[in-house]
Amino acid sequence: MRILFIGDINGKPGRECVKQLLPGLKDELAVDFTIGNVENAASGFGVTPSVLDELFFYGLDAATSGNHIWDKKEVMNIIDSEERLLRPANYPEGVKGRGSRVSRTKNGVNIGVLNLEGRTFMTPIDCPFRIGKAEVAKLKKDAKIIIVDFHAEATSEKNALAHYLDGSITALLGTHTHVQTADERVLSGGTAYITDAGMTGPYESVIGIKKEMALERFLTSVKTKFEVAEDGAALAGCLIEADETTGLAKSIQRIYRPLN
Repeated sequence: MRILFIGDINGKPGRECVKQLLPGLKDELAVDFTIGNVENAASGFGVTPSVLDELFFYGLDAATSGNHIWDKKEVMNIIDSEERLLRPANYPEGVKGRGSRVSRTKNGVNIGVLNLEGRTFMTPIDCPFRIGKAEVAKLKKDAKIIIVDFHAEATSEKNALAHYLDGSITALLGTHTHVQTADERVLSGGTAYITDAGMTGPYESVIGIKKEMALERFLTSVKTKFEVAEDGAALAGCLIEADETTGLAKSIQRIYRPLN
């Protein structure tokens, strides 16, 4: 089983990468299931129903998110009804939406997808370790293959959660920082890991933001409006090969493809 995970899709350049590159990647890599993080897909902040429909049309099978999932108020109209869209599972009880789901591939294999959010240098929501453990136990009732998107700032927190869940999940893939790391590996218990899958969006930028806007904030310490950059678009993510019998990872491969 081959699962393609697409890192943070950022604005129109990111969506254009998915549109133009995903069909070819699916054929080239023999992809069975595709997951994309969509929390920045609408103008760099949040996601809307129309943008989500666009990305599903281009070939996403499941969509994860993070702290920016709430940035576009329109998402509240679909976050309960659109089962393919996940928000982090460790938001407090009563928050709209869902944090995990079991999907079935075209060839009849169940895949569990779990979304979690970190707490280090971020909003102190519920514990991703304890919630993650409980959610994995639930997903295991229906799926052997389980992919976790851990949307977190601190590399240590991502690394720690991967070791905590090692052997019980197929892969833990970090998102949020928009910088693809070079530490992809299969851990001793059989779980594939990468600290950050990277950004799918404009790389002639500061993590997707227009350079001049980001520099102004750094130079003046004054909060200014951010806009998504336009140039240097590329798709980043990773390919995980999973054993359907054990649910463990056979391999993980970084993906980085410029649009032009």
